Amino acid sequence: MRSSSEERAAREQAIETPDVTQEPTPEAAPARVDWDAATAAALTEDNVAAPVQGAEPDDAPTPEPEASVSRETSTSASVEFDTPLANLVADEARRRAVLEQSDLPLPVSTRVFTVSNQKGGVGKTTTTVNLAAALARTGAHVLVVDLDPQGNASTALGIDHRAERQSVYDVLVGEMELGDVIQRSPENERLDCVPATIHLAGAEIELVSLVAREQRLRRALDRHLESMERPYDYVLIDCPPSLGLLTINAFVAAREVLIPIQCEYYALEGLSQLLRNIELIERHLNPDLRVSTILLTMYDSRTNLAQQVAQDVRDHFPAEVLKTIIPRSVRVSEAPSYGQSVISYDFSSSGSLSYREAAAEIALRGAPQPGKRS
Repeated sequence: MRSSSEERAAREQAIETPDVTQEPTPEAAPARVDWDAATAAALTEDNVAAPVQGAEPDDAPTPEPEASVSRETSTSASVEFDTPLANLVADEARRRAVLEQSDLPLPVSTRVFTVSNQKGGVGKTTTTVNLAAALARTGAHVLVVDLDPQGNASTALGIDHRAERQSVYDVLVGEMELGDVIQRSPENERLDCVPATIHLAGAEIELVSLVAREQRLRRALDRHLESMERPYDYVLIDCPPSLGLLTINAFVAAREVLIPIQCEYYALEGLSQLLRNIELIERHLNPDLRVSTILLTMYDSRTNLAQQVAQDVRDHFPAEVLKTIIPRSVRVSEAPSYGQSVISYDFSSSGSLSYREAAAEIALRGAPQPGKRS
């Protein structure tokens, strides 16, 4: 029999040395694997959850979405492309492609336009500047004559027209030659401008006492064109919205009249009087003058009024109205504040595209034959 001291030593040894045969605690147990390595590899490769021998269905991993979801997404995306916006984008892309492929002819002789409408706010200056820039971009040599005392056309073309600069005023009232006041526009190397300054506001009164007061601009322009080795292809004259001596000088100097008409209420207001004035000038001062072009501007296709005005104008002037219509455009309105036309300000905008199309249509139409109305 062991002594009490021996028993006490045996108990202490049992406490210090744990029983190696006891079960491991749950925290120390390794994670259970329900499929072997080959099965796991197959699942990874095929991306399909397959049952494993000995595993219950509830233990199987959740299957990944099948490829049919991608096919459905693709189908719905293709349907979304058939929308009004998508159709508009596609139509503009087609129109740009047509313009890029067009080879526009240059006129045989200089075509001189007066851009006029006795009603203000119809896009007269905007039309002058953007048509000039669009024509210059096609390779034509273009001159803009700013006859509006506000000088907005000069501003839009990036031309310096401070009061101390020589301008069209010095040509009309003084004895300066047109070539001495012409400035090259930073817009395009083929685009020139005769600027207007604030002094032009008093030209109406000063012209009254001058000899051949209605012929001043025409004579200066003819002299300049004759002196040029290669004359301008186009001359566009922007005049004020009134029938004074400045506007009469513009009509006498021109061969063609371009009338912008706003697609809004009262669009035809004053047009009949303008046509009568043009007829008087044709009869007494310039027998070669013709209304060759009418351009619809500020068109909003969302309104019935714009559509009705456009149709009324086409009904009255079927031969003169261009097929191209200039839409309302934020870019067209913003461009002048940066001293640019919309052509250079945002070439990809709808306003730029429309003015380029209008310029192409004018070039393809050609000048009206003398003595024959368009």
